[in-house]
Amino acid sequence: MDSMKKIAVVGAGLVGSLQAILLAQKGYQVSVFERRPDLRKATLVGGKSINLALSDRGWKALEIAGIAEDIRKIAIPMYNRCMHALDGTLTYQPYGVNNEAIYSVSRGGLNQKLMNLADNYPNIAYFFDRKCLDVNLKTNTLSFQNEQTKQVEQVESDKIFATDGAFSAVRMRMQKSMTFDYSQKYLDHGYKELVIPPNADGSHKLDKNCLHIWPRGEFMMIALANLDGSFTCTLFFPMEGETSFATLQTREQVAAFFDKTFPDAVEMMPTLLDDYFENPTSSLIMVRCEPWNYQDNIVLLGDAAHAIVPFYGQGMNCGFEDCTVFNEMYDESKGDWSGLLSRFSDQRVPDANAILDLALDNYVEMRDKTADPEFLLQKKIEGKFSRLHPDKWTPLYSQVTFSNTRYSDALRNGRKQDALMQQILQIENIHEKWDEPFVMEKMLELIS
Repeated sequence: MDSMKKIAVVGAGLVGSLQAILLAQKGYQVSVFERRPDLRKATLVGGKSINLALSDRGWKALEIAGIAEDIRKIAIPMYNRCMHALDGTLTYQPYGVNNEAIYSVSRGGLNQKLMNLADNYPNIAYFFDRKCLDVNLKTNTLSFQNEQTKQVEQVESDKIFATDGAFSAVRMRMQKSMTFDYSQKYLDHGYKELVIPPNADGSHKLDKNCLHIWPRGEFMMIALANLDGSFTCTLFFPMEGETSFATLQTREQVAAFFDKTFPDAVEMMPTLLDDYFENPTSSLIMVRCEPWNYQDNIVLLGDAAHAIVPFYGQGMNCGFEDCTVFNEMYDESKGDWSGLLSRFSDQRVPDANAILDLALDNYVEMRDKTADPEFLLQKKIEGKFSRLHPDKWTPLYSQVTFSNTRYSDALRNGRKQDALMQQILQIENIHEKWDEPFVMEKMLELIS
């Protein structure tokens, strides 16, 4: 490999910054171009983000890059879901077995940390305030508008990694210039960020080691802890309809709605009304496309390739896994790029499509089912069977979150498991008899 080969990374978000580090470690000269100003110089403000849930796939990529321990310092483990019923009753569901956890981390804080770690590599250069306008696929030349000078700059690179998000300019050019399948879908739900501030002494008002959920059927609110004692709350809510962002127009309407719907949370949200009207209402989009590469020269990663709704906590983890899989395939090819990007695309597209489907399914689960007795019973039975026969049953959530099983395999396994569980739930008086030995025997019979 020519150690001076130039690589451009378009987008300095989470995936772009991590991929830049991994490429720099291989000796490449990496230039990272970002539309926004330098995030490292900014005071982080809320209002436009959803806290992230870092899990095994993400940690694996960070470990490969040698920076996992740096990130652990800014992450808070969450061992359980904590469901808040309308009457204030709390129900806890462990995420995994053996005290497994997902980790709450601030998107902005993590992005800053990755950029700071990238500064350790003299062969990484960041260029901020560069809006990507286009790419010439024949010459591998990117066009950027310098947002400070308003001049258009041309940048030639040997390879291009496009990590420029769901509305990727690089992907847009690929869509117009080659045989390329693309689809996008907006959910009829959007989201708004709210906050539960810390106590006066800086402590958390809720258990910081839980992901808190207020499931309310057609909508829900979640809360994840921050290091400063606060919680970032996210309201997932219909954009239109009888009860929706479109209909909650006044402070009185919002106050009445929250008092009725999230009474235990309202007590902890003194800035609720200001946050509601000051923070934007953001949309949720899913993107599927294929192929992710143009010849051996350009490849899409992260949201540019597979924007995912956030309900499995896998958007960042899937993007980081893109980095892992590329890194592993690169090492297997011993640095030979011939056909590498095409093989990478072929492998990752089915997995990205699978996690898109899983994330949509999990929204229904979080919103509608986490308070449903039938669903809770199913999880109890599955949990017991998994503890008794770990070689025969890994819960779908654990396959996705606490393993590196391919998403496409996890989706297939999960659908088989759910079909089996529907048979078990048909057993007469299952709610009274679920803990009896014959139920486990029936599951063994069905699974064999």
